[in-house]
Amino acid sequence: MLQLLTNLLRDEEGQGMVEYGLIIALIAIAVIAALTAMQGSLSDVFTQISNSL
Repeated sequence: MLQLLTNLLRDEEGQGMVEYGLIIALIAIAVIAALTAMQGSLSDVFTQISNSL
């Protein structure tokens, strides 16, 4: 039983997936912040495109 617990504590197999998840979360936060900051100008661009069509 003690050996099983020791093996579980030393297991680092899922660590890579957690790191990828954190990187994706940081990228998502950056994209959301950028889109929020550019909200007015993006709206103007889409309005101009819509009017052109």
